[in-house]
Amino acid sequence: MIVYGRNAVRELLAARRRPVRRVLATRNTAREPWLAAAQVQTASAEEIERLCGSSGHQGVCAETTGYPYVSGDELLAAPDPLIVALDEVQDPQNVGAVIRTAEAVGAAGLVLPERRSAEVTPAVCKASAGGVEHLRIARVRNLADFLTDAKGAGAWVYGAAAEGAVPYDQPDYAGGVVLVLGAEGRGLRPRVASTCDALVALPLPGKVGSLNVSAAAAALLYEILQQRT
Repeated sequence: MIVYGRNAVRELLAARRRPVRRVLATRNTAREPWLAAAQVQTASAEEIERLCGSSGHQGVCAETTGYPYVSGDELLAAPDPLIVALDEVQDPQNVGAVIRTAEAVGAAGLVLPERRSAEVTPAVCKASAGGVEHLRIARVRNLADFLTDAKGAGAWVYGAAAEGAVPYDQPDYAGGVVLVLGAEGRGLRPRVASTCDALVALPLPGKVGSLNVSAAAAALLYEILQQRT
C-alpha cells in the first residue's frame, strides 16, 4: 500500500504498526524535521503522483504493507470499550473523517462490514490524517451479528437515526458502548437498526434536514466523551 500526504505518512512512521519499505519526498519536503530520522529518497512531484495515483500527496508518500485489521472480538475485549460501527458507508472521505474523530476521542476501535463498505485505502489513510495508524479497526462479515455479540459482551448499542429516536443526550453512555452510523441517504439498514438498544438523534432546527455522517459522528462522539469523562 502507498500512503500519501504529510499527516498520513508522519503517523505511519510514528505509530510503527506497519513496516515502511521506503519514503519518497520532494526535495523541499525531505528537509522537514519530522522526516529527519527516515531514509528518504528524493523524487519529483510528478513521480510521487504517478506512484500514489493522487495529486493530493503534499510532496511525500511511503510504501508499506496492507492495513493490519483486528478482530471484532479483540475490540470487545477492551474494558468498557467505546466502539464506532459504520453500516455500509462507502465514501472514503467520510470513513477517514470518522476514523480521525474516533481516534481523537480515544475510542477503542472502529468496525466496518466486509461488503458494501469502504475499507482502509490510501485515500482513507489521508482523510483520517493518519488516525488509521493508531486506531484499531476490524472488518466483520455481518454487522448485525457483531452488534448482537457486543450486547452479549455487556455493551449498549446506539444507532444514529432521524426517525423514532430519542434525543442524543438522553442515554447514559457509561460502560461499553457501540455507536452505529449508517450511510447518507439510506441511514441504518432495518436489521441493524432493530438490533440497537436505542436510536438517538441530533437536533436539526435549521432548514437542512440531515448532517454528513462524519459531522454527525463528531457531534455524537463528543457528547459521549463528555459524559464518560
